[in-house]
Amino acid sequence: MAGTGGQYYDSKVMSQLFGVSVRRIQQLTQDGVIETVPLKVEGRTVRRYELVPTIQAYTKYLADKAYGREQINTEAELKEQKLKAEIALKESQGELHRLRTAIAAGEYISIEEARADYTKFFAVLKRFCAGLPSRVTGMVGTRIDPVASRALEKDLNTEINDMLRTFVLAADAKDGGDG
Repeated sequence: MAGTGGQYYDSKVMSQLFGVSVRRIQQLTQDGVIETVPLKVEGRTVRRYELVPTIQAYTKYLADKAYGREQINTEAELKEQKLKAEIALKESQGELHRLRTAIAAGEYISIEEARADYTKFFAVLKRFCAGLPSRVTGMVGTRIDPVASRALEKDLNTEINDMLRTFVLAADAKDGGDG
């Protein structure tokens, strides 16, 4: 806007002059329809609207809107949105490429490898758990009679097998039951 060395007003005065709310004046400023200028008032900088250029800009905006020239701005906005979308697409393609490169470099393991490792781990864990009752009864066998020792071993076997079965069923339910 060309300066005229004229009068400067705040948004409240401009809203009264244009017959709109102060918020609408702020929106028009944010959208670039009208502009503020910095002024030094009592040692601090404030932003004010210069009367003549602001009226001219607002009048032009209303005329463009009335004659359909506002669509040009909409097209520019659409082009800007398209550019932003293209940038986002390129960024996501770059991220995908980085992930593929990392996978190829061995920084990630496949689901099949993870399943195989877990399967091996749980097989070893199951063998260890299944061996616990006989180990425990072997440790306490000299302190209790043989009938109590066999009953303890049987109870421990039942408890461990029930827990392992529950664990396997829960894993199958979470995994979809396919493996």
